Amino acid sequence: MEERENEVGNLVFAVNGERFELPSIDPSTTLLEFLRSNTRFKSVKLGCGEGGCGACIVLLSKYDPLHERVEDYSVSSCLTLLCSVNGCSITTTEGLGNSKDGFHPIQQRFAGFHASQCGFCTPGMCVSLFSALVNAEKTDRPVPAPGFSKLTVSEAEKAVSGNLCRCTGYRAITDVCKSFAADVDVEDLGFNAFWQKEESKDIKISSLPFYDRKNEICTFPEFLKKEIKSGRLLDSKRYSWCCPGSIAELQSLLRYCEGENGIRIKLVVSNTGSGYYKETEKYDKYIDLRYIPEMSVIKRDPTGIQIGAGVAITKAIESLREGSFDMFDGGSSMIFKKIADHLEKIASDFIRNSASVGGNLVMAQKNQFPSDIVTVLLAVNATVDLIIAARCETITLEELLERPPLDPKAVLVSINIPSWKPSCDSSSRMDRKLMFETYRAAPRPLGNALPFLNAAFLAEISPCQSSRGITVNNIQLAFGAYGCRHAIRVRNAEEFLTGRTLDYDVLYETIKLVQATVVPQDGVSNQSYRSSLAVAYLFEFLHPLIQSSPEHSSISLNGCTESLSSLVSKVYDKSCHFDAFNHHSPLLASKQVIGSSKEYHPVGVPIIKTGAAMQASGEAVFVDDIPSPTNCLHGAFIYSTKPLARVNDIRLKSESLPDGVMAIISFKDIPKGGENIGANLMSTEPLFADDLTRCAGDRIALVVADTQKHADVAANLAVVDYDTGQLEAPILTVEEAVERSSFFDVPPMFRPKPVGDLSKGMAEADHKIMSAKISLPSQYCFYMETQTALAVPDEDNCMVVYSSNQCPEATHSTIARCLGVPEHNVRIITRRVGGGFGGKGMKALPVATACALAAYKLQRPVRMYLNRKTDMIMAGGRHPMKIAYSVGFKSDGKITALDLVVLINAGMAEDFSPVMPFMIAAALKKYDWGALSFDMKVCKTNHTSKSMMRGPGEVQGSFIAEAVIEHVASSLSMEVDVVRMRNLHTYNSLSIFYGHSAGEPEEYTLPSIWDKLTESSGFYRRNEMVREFNNSHKWQKRGISRVPIVIEVSLRPTPGKVSILQDGSIAVEIGGIEIGQGLWTKVKQMAAFALGLIQCVDTEVLLDKVRVIQTDTLSLTQGGITGASTTSESSCEAVRISCNILVERLTPLKERLQKEMGHVKWETLILQAYAEAVNLSASSYYVPDSTSMHYLNYGAAVSEVEVNLLTGETTVLQTDILYDCGQSLNPAVDLGQIEGAFVQGMGFFMLEEYLSNSDGLMVANGTWTYKIPTVDTIPRVFNVEVINSGHHKHCVLSSKASGEPPLLLASSVHCATRAAIKEARKQLLSWSSTEMFNSTFQLDVPATMPVVKELCGLDMVERYLKHSLINQQKCE
Repeated sequence: MEERENEVGNLVFAVNGERFELPSIDPSTTLLEFLRSNTRFKSVKLGCGEGGCGACIVLLSKYDPLHERVEDYSVSSCLTLLCSVNGCSITTTEGLGNSKDGFHPIQQRFAGFHASQCGFCTPGMCVSLFSALVNAEKTDRPVPAPGFSKLTVSEAEKAVSGNLCRCTGYRAITDVCKSFAADVDVEDLGFNAFWQKEESKDIKISSLPFYDRKNEICTFPEFLKKEIKSGRLLDSKRYSWCCPGSIAELQSLLRYCEGENGIRIKLVVSNTGSGYYKETEKYDKYIDLRYIPEMSVIKRDPTGIQIGAGVAITKAIESLREGSFDMFDGGSSMIFKKIADHLEKIASDFIRNSASVGGNLVMAQKNQFPSDIVTVLLAVNATVDLIIAARCETITLEELLERPPLDPKAVLVSINIPSWKPSCDSSSRMDRKLMFETYRAAPRPLGNALPFLNAAFLAEISPCQSSRGITVNNIQLAFGAYGCRHAIRVRNAEEFLTGRTLDYDVLYETIKLVQATVVPQDGVSNQSYRSSLAVAYLFEFLHPLIQSSPEHSSISLNGCTESLSSLVSKVYDKSCHFDAFNHHSPLLASKQVIGSSKEYHPVGVPIIKTGAAMQASGEAVFVDDIPSPTNCLHGAFIYSTKPLARVNDIRLKSESLPDGVMAIISFKDIPKGGENIGANLMSTEPLFADDLTRCAGDRIALVVADTQKHADVAANLAVVDYDTGQLEAPILTVEEAVERSSFFDVPPMFRPKPVGDLSKGMAEADHKIMSAKISLPSQYCFYMETQTALAVPDEDNCMVVYSSNQCPEATHSTIARCLGVPEHNVRIITRRVGGGFGGKGMKALPVATACALAAYKLQRPVRMYLNRKTDMIMAGGRHPMKIAYSVGFKSDGKITALDLVVLINAGMAEDFSPVMPFMIAAALKKYDWGALSFDMKVCKTNHTSKSMMRGPGEVQGSFIAEAVIEHVASSLSMEVDVVRMRNLHTYNSLSIFYGHSAGEPEEYTLPSIWDKLTESSGFYRRNEMVREFNNSHKWQKRGISRVPIVIEVSLRPTPGKVSILQDGSIAVEIGGIEIGQGLWTKVKQMAAFALGLIQCVDTEVLLDKVRVIQTDTLSLTQGGITGASTTSESSCEAVRISCNILVERLTPLKERLQKEMGHVKWETLILQAYAEAVNLSASSYYVPDSTSMHYLNYGAAVSEVEVNLLTGETTVLQTDILYDCGQSLNPAVDLGQIEGAFVQGMGFFMLEEYLSNSDGLMVANGTWTYKIPTVDTIPRVFNVEVINSGHHKHCVLSSKASGEPPLLLASSVHCATRAAIKEARKQLLSWSSTEMFNSTFQLDVPATMPVVKELCGLDMVERYLKHSLINQQKCE
């Protein structure tokens, strides 16, 4: 194949205004790979590699020389092939602003609204928002007020709907976005560093970093425009990348490739499909279809709209929404608009911007992809134009789906959506109306999640001439994504409905036909739920048109006096009918109340988190951002897929092996004198399986290659020869562990002590519940930065390791033991961690150790960045467990005794698991149980070892307590809140359960928190409103719940070091690690306060002179582990002690200078101290005494939810939190911790399913299958008050922890959901003549849509219709 003459050249593009020209490149290279490996722009992060997290977003800009305009849109760089950006300009967050040239208002506002914690996701957030601002400016909307953009509040919020954040809870992020909106009321924006709440609106607006929309950054440089006009394409011979410019050229190219025996080709438009279908095959040639006009244009004529198969979904949405449909009547315009609305729920904005309509259809046809587009287009009789073997044909979409998978060389050219209008019937002069609706049930309302089922219905209806009703003239019913080969039309139901007048009988019979047809395939999850959705959506579509429906009995056609259009509008405008809450409305204004203090200034002041703006600009350096040293290699783990097996051999598929594979490292490569050890904290764990692998996900070996991509590919191509002969069956459940007495020992210090006399408590009870059961699942930490490390061999047999790690000290000793070298030969450096939540504790150690071992053996630097799948398979996660409890209680709800048996699944190794019984019991004791007894066993199973995750044991213990309270209330038919209050602690009972940790009586703030929350949240008033709502709504039910927490936390010994440099600047070292919790910020404040006690005339500027530097295990030893919420306090106290030493040394000098000079400046004092050889470096090791080591945290939350009974979707309408931070070290930081922890807890209780197969191998191993909360799933109103409860003399400056305890308050959402389900079950009972529901039920964790719908009644619609038919017959 020859290229078109004079049209080929090099790959040329721009990044942040810099020109890049590449004479050759591997065509499989992604934009993300290039940016991170070949440029200085490291803000684009690899979070998932699937286009599912938003960490890698860039702005891609294209220039149209014909119309002289620039098109800008965000894309996922991890999926964008580098060759596809030829002639394009890329903008990353570094291109918006930086610390040297000045930050962009976006970056400034992210910092000022306290919207960045670990900072790993922040650059992607900034680019998403920037893209929205740039594109809003291109609209013809009115000019906004100075400092604002043309964005609307709704658009601003949606701008980040596809971006994941595990730290913040999103509320602050949405405030940043909305602060740019033209229609924002700044009074609705949350707590920030720009203004005080009491200031006027004008002052608030003027305080925002000014956004100058007229002088926004140029996204497309002039030099590139000139090169674009030459129109040169890539040289296909050098790049293996072809760009045919016509159908004929494409056909010729395909024939040429077919003639070349064995050549592997890939047709590409956007490559987004590779995010779902991971490709390991290497292609010889890529054919870019975007330059073929027929595939890239949208055409309209009176017959409909033709969309080129290569058109991006976003462009299709824009075209379908365009208002100038002069050639179409209202029916078609309505249909096109609703199709566009549905398409906007597909994936996320940065995927839709590049993903093509045709690519989506082809994936559905060839690979059974659960496509929304296919289902929607199927309902409107769309057709497609194909080229197969040089032959063009047009067939219906339905025919395309029924065909065998398309040949790789078959090409989908375009999609045709016909126009629609009601049929004419001049003789009867009937009023005919088109109705069209689309539906999807998915875990996230705004998209970025595959549906459980989708549907689209198109019907023509008219008034019945012979009766008071509506006739279905024709109807088209399409269902898809329910676990089927492809979307289908339910023809038998369509035929049955056609010509019939709607009534309950007809609807009931139609539903039976749909049920018999929409049947998921075997092996599909939630089969019954998916089938019930089909029924629910058909009911939702047709039921409002049944005139005998009680809700609409007042609506009458009155012959022909009221038009059918008017009737349909009335029916479907009733927003309360099926969906009382509008999920597309922006988040409502929330309140943040903090109590700051100046007593220890600047401690207690809500200053901006250290480095927040730098995180937003992408300048904050994470481990994988460190430039690779010369000759650096990359590693990838080979892990077991069997739970228990011998490993006979490991080999790589040589026929597909990429270049650059250097070695396979296993336990056999551990040097003489070294140990096979990968973790060494509370227990040891092997680095690699020896001859026996003990779980699916066990590390077997490490592939080392020249690039991370080659290492990952090679690891995927590994073939492990397993042998299970003569081995016992693996232990995969806690029950099997009990049968085989497979347990880990729990040290006496972690064995919780019983409280009271259980036998006496049970004897006093009026009622008993015996052996009730609860099952709690695991949860994945989902830190945005996966496990990563870089090991660099150093002189004299030393090793320097950069590790993203919550425990560098343990990593240090582990590596030394593995290599068999003294610990002074090892140095671990950790600057910051991109999210940890406990998962970067023990689980980070083997990653760093494996890199060190490979580097030691090969004497070359080795780094590793785990891909998301491997990370999720090996992570272990939160401890799953099974609980059986027996409880005795009085008739008034007072519990007298609780006995628990808890089986904790620890996995194959101890990790932190022996601590779990203590942690569970500590949280469980938040209520006065009278007597409390437990038998907790830590079970050793053949699963990946479970580890610490935010609130370990405490989350489960607190939930168990709430489950018991709920069960008791249900048994007594009492209000749950009454039972809760009946069992809250008095100070005396608190002291019995918690001992010295209870502190002084005045420190027990829960009763006052409980009362204050009742008032501030309007709990009783809203409770009554919920009751009224439930009485008036059939298909939604609301629930409200109030939940307390009491959490015992512990401080640990912590080092600190403070050094004052000659210019007066201050360097601080601490053992704790900055993981987003604001540790450095609080430490800076503490250092400024403590050194300020020297009382120089300018000590108020000390805060800006303090820098906290990265952790270095040879510079500061005994650093311990960062976790359990108290590292900030401990580190602050260690720094305070060090500062006190320095102040003591400097005071005599200062007093002498003061006598001589009158006033002493800080710099003067320090210069003189240097001159007089005063030691200006001080180290300390803070060891808490018995009075300060343990204390209790208190808080409470009220949450209100609404459950859609037809789908099981739960919307959190409002959450109110009151949390006692003592005297907060930084209220802004603590507020962010509270919100972030709560939303992470919502994930555990409501969304996140960390599922494995029958062998224990995790199958929820990416963003497609594991759903953490997003901006559209957080509380619509999210009110938080950080209480300043005064002095706690045994705490660090009276402060209390905030990192983990608020997570437990998320159980309020789960409890509120249970209350709503309870109301639904009552209603269902009223519709049932014989079937009875047990009033006591267990709501699983997580309470996902299928779980909620099942408890509400999968056959709810059928029961309602039967009930209605019976009532109708009675009336007749």
